[in-house]
Amino acid sequence: MKFGPVPIDQAEGAVLAHATTAGERRFRKAHRLSADDLSVLKAAGITQIVAAVLALDDLSEDAAAEKIAQSMVHRNIEAKPAATGRVNLHAEAAGIFTVDAAMIDAINAVDPAITIATLAQHAPVEKGQMVATVKIIPFAVASVLVDAVAKICTGGEIFAVNAYQPVRIGVIQTVLPGIKTSVLDKTLRVTEARLTRSGGRLTAERRTPHDVAPVAEAAASLARDNDMVVIFGASAMSDFGDVIPAAIKKAGGIVIRAGMPVDPGNLLVLGMLDGKRVIGAPGCARSPKENGFDWVLDRLIAGLDVTAKDIAGMGVGGLLMEIPTRPQPRESLPAPRPARSEPKVDIVLLAAGRSSRMGGPNKLLALFDGKPLIRRTAERALASKASGTIVVTGHQRERVRTALSGLDVTFADNADFAEGLSSSLKAGVARVAGNAAGAMIVLGDMPGISATDLDRLIEAFRKSGSRAVVRASHQGRRGNPVLLPRSLFPAIAHLEGDTGARHLVEAEGLDVVDVEIGEGAAVDVDTREALEGAGGVLQD
Repeated sequence: MKFGPVPIDQAEGAVLAHATTAGERRFRKAHRLSADDLSVLKAAGITQIVAAVLALDDLSEDAAAEKIAQSMVHRNIEAKPAATGRVNLHAEAAGIFTVDAAMIDAINAVDPAITIATLAQHAPVEKGQMVATVKIIPFAVASVLVDAVAKICTGGEIFAVNAYQPVRIGVIQTVLPGIKTSVLDKTLRVTEARLTRSGGRLTAERRTPHDVAPVAEAAASLARDNDMVVIFGASAMSDFGDVIPAAIKKAGGIVIRAGMPVDPGNLLVLGMLDGKRVIGAPGCARSPKENGFDWVLDRLIAGLDVTAKDIAGMGVGGLLMEIPTRPQPRESLPAPRPARSEPKVDIVLLAAGRSSRMGGPNKLLALFDGKPLIRRTAERALASKASGTIVVTGHQRERVRTALSGLDVTFADNADFAEGLSSSLKAGVARVAGNAAGAMIVLGDMPGISATDLDRLIEAFRKSGSRAVVRASHQGRRGNPVLLPRSLFPAIAHLEGDTGARHLVEAEGLDVVDVEIGEGAAVDVDTREALEGAGGVLQD
């Protein structure tokens, strides 16, 4: 492939490197030029374009990504159609992700033009979640390189989602004087919730004295009728001969590992009894917060083996959190944090477009009640409960900035605004505060949106646990603005062309909450007629 300036007479079949406008036609980046396209470009006086010219043995970016994805061997994973040189792969079931790191490294070492990225080894995943992506960097790549990658992929399973199994689990809780029944009841509820997320089912519970013999008897009984046994000790393991490991041995089982390099979770015990796994849960497993118990339990429910060597290898990344209630010696604790505030939301106000359907004037500078539309929209954003407002500028950026003079907004200039909506989304989301739970995308040309409307969307987002996509709607039809959770931000960074985040919402399988805010959700001013009908006056 050759990349660079190409005379227009030699550009048939070439791939445009940048979006190009010729009269009324606009050719997108990565568009492959036909003879008719060249006629349009010539008529517009364009004599040279920057493009990629493919050699006979080159594969286009989509064809290359597609071929590599098709050569991979995987389980419970679906490859989506190629687009912009990328194939995304998504989980077909909830489970634990496993990956052949050596194979991934070998592929990424073939040539920088070909890349593959995945989730971390043993990451828990939900059904529909993206687990890997194949990306071709240039517009085309030599077929010999793609063949080399395909050959590596024949070496075996490259990655998999090991689906959770509906295993039956029996629970033992030991009791000492002074332990509250409410603590035991809460532990049971937390355990049931933990099993629900991964497909397990709690079938029975035994409460015994904190002594070796009764624990051993209960463990043997539960192991006969269940796939796994979990033991919560009233007192944490303090020695490898303590009650839980001793009880496993007395019942005729073996202790695979006592103690793990994951904090919290250090005091876990893993054993085997009558062919069934037995977990001595650390005290932190009484809490729903992630700890070493989750790492072992989820893998076992997904049908993966967990060995002593596996547990010994969990130290890197095993420092999960600090627990203030642990006794010293430990590093001095920081001052207590203030009570948790409401999740923060930033507004990304899009103001980079060219207003091409207006025939010249910038609609965002049109006056509504004597005030530029973009200023009116920004003031309403600032009056809402959003933590900050980011204005994405591009076309006539200095005029837009002047219209917003004196307002407490952050500017994100988008030099690539001509390439379409995705470039503005990326520029805006990149400036969202690191502690914001989501970003509300507000179009600058919607005069009917009020601060109250924005607050209703923010409230719905917070009620969802800051995990759902929240959309404004009118009479059952989706509209704008749209509030996106932080989990979508990495995918937004890969958007290309004149596309928004709608397909990302569908691909990621997130919950969507529609909030009826009235006709303001559906009224924009893309044309002169619409703008004037809404009460606006265009300015030259």
